[in-house]
Amino acid sequence: MQSSCAEVQAQLNERVLEITINRPERKNALTMAMYSSMAELLNSAAENAEVRVVIITGAGGVFTSGNDLMDFLGGSAAGEESPVYQFMMALYEFPKPVVAAINGPAVGIGTTMLLHCDMAFAGDDALFKMPFVDLGLCPEYASSFFMPRMMGHVRASELLLLSKKFDAAEAVALGLCNAALPAAEALTQARMAAAELASKAPEAVRLTKRLLRASTREIGLQVIQEEAQHFQKRLGSEEFKEAATAFMEKRPADFSRFE
Repeated sequence: MQSSCAEVQAQLNERVLEITINRPERKNALTMAMYSSMAELLNSAAENAEVRVVIITGAGGVFTSGNDLMDFLGGSAAGEESPVYQFMMALYEFPKPVVAAINGPAVGIGTTMLLHCDMAFAGDDALFKMPFVDLGLCPEYASSFFMPRMMGHVRASELLLLSKKFDAAEAVALGLCNAALPAAEALTQARMAAAELASKAPEAVRLTKRLLRASTREIGLQVIQEEAQHFQKRLGSEEFKEAATAFMEKRPADFSRFE
């Protein structure tokens, strides 16, 4: 299978499609073109009988540092027609198992996409953060729904309101990852899990995934849509403008004048 973007690589081997975010010189920051490519790959894999499992990982010791802010500011980033939303839907609706292998930073959607993977293996160099409030934004990808149910309200509040960083061991304790491993072993373990999944009865695997997610599917979709509407509005807010300007000027954002 071919990727439409040079910064997203795809390789199909033994019924496992490995998607690699490959922009290490920018810490794998995601552009709209990269989101489009990943959405296309997932949508194609959903219909391809040769694909039974997908792995998502990052090159260069980084999962992803989140959105490329300059590219992000250049177009619609949160509407239902945006590449970001199309990727979210492609992963959310994907009928086959998805396994993540995480090394280094996993920022913003680098963390929230794990809520929609079926297994995740983190290297001990992994570092997670959801800095939405720090950017004057709001949670996305139904993180405001799934995280309190996964780890409890107070822990979810700590991570989302304070934008608290956490490591691989804590990600396992919170239920976000299956295991914390030496950095060199995260992708190896993900490949082993994917190979085992690919060897199992494919219809039984797909049915089990669907049943595991059935009770939250509709409300999760509603929350994704509601968050996206708020997120789009926040991109036009003065708070986000201050956060973006501060980022460009390499200084702390100053929200003291806001009510």
